[in-house]
Amino acid sequence: MNKNNIGHIKEEQAALYLKNKGYSIIAMNYSCKVGEIDIIAKDKDVYVFVEVKYRTSNKYGDPAEYVNIKKQKKICQAALTYFSYNYLKEDCPCRFDVIAIYPDDTVKHIENAFMFIL
Repeated sequence: MNKNNIGHIKEEQAALYLKNKGYSIIAMNYSCKVGEIDIIAKDKDVYVFVEVKYRTSNKYGDPAEYVNIKKQKKICQAALTYFSYNYLKEDCPCRFDVIAIYPDDTVKHIENAFMFIL
């Protein structure tokens, strides 16, 4: 199985995890000119932009550590584009989460993993 297939499987696993927590999944693999967001969900009235990270080994650290500042900026820019295309107000409540999936399929959900930055 190639990396893309594994990535999609892990994103589906993360989406199921969120659904089981009561979230509504709005979009998967949202893509625009400025970047991509793995999952867009709603937690009650809050839009949640989720980056999913999976590693086959913990040899090089925690998967969540791979959401660096450059990636955070791209996610935030893509979120702004999503808001604009969907006619949502920029002050609409939202947050940025990370879901780390470990080799043993343990899921770690980090709410408010980072703040909005450009």
